[in-house]
Amino acid sequence: MSSQFGFIDIILLAMFAGFIILRLRNILGRKTGHQGKPLNNYFPKGMEVLHDIEKNEAIRTGNVDEETKKQFLKGANIAYEEIITSLAKGDKKSLKSLLAKDLYNNFSEAIDDRKKKQIKYETTFIGIKSSKILEFKKIENIYKVTVNFVSEIVTCVKELKVVPTQ
Repeated sequence: MSSQFGFIDIILLAMFAGFIILRLRNILGRKTGHQGKPLNNYFPKGMEVLHDIEKNEAIRTGNVDEETKKQFLKGANIAYEEIITSLAKGDKKSLKSLLAKDLYNNFSEAIDDRKKKQIKYETTFIGIKSSKILEFKKIENIYKVTVNFVSEIVTCVKELKVVPTQ
């Protein structure tokens, strides 16, 4: 009788362990909302989103519906996060493909100035709380879109100075 009892115990414990493992896998395997697809999927060469925007009939005619706005804001959010993290890392190559020439020059000067002064930035991009299109204009073949971003970013600035030893 005791040998059958041990066999039943093993089966019940195995079922209980399997249940716990499946529950943990289900809980731990889910995304929290701040994680997204890798940025390289959206910007393999920098501005793939712009090609989709140019092909969109609603934007070309100026009649922008809510779905188009959502699509644009999704790409804008990704670009914003990439710009913030690239600026913090000092990655000029990524910034060049995401910014206009004048803005890129300003960012580049800031990165060079930081390196010259030996200042190190550590930035943690927590997430975007909200983004909203404030203005949408089409002037000839140029689209001007103003987006307001509200985000959570933690930045630590460190000054790297060498103290001479005596």
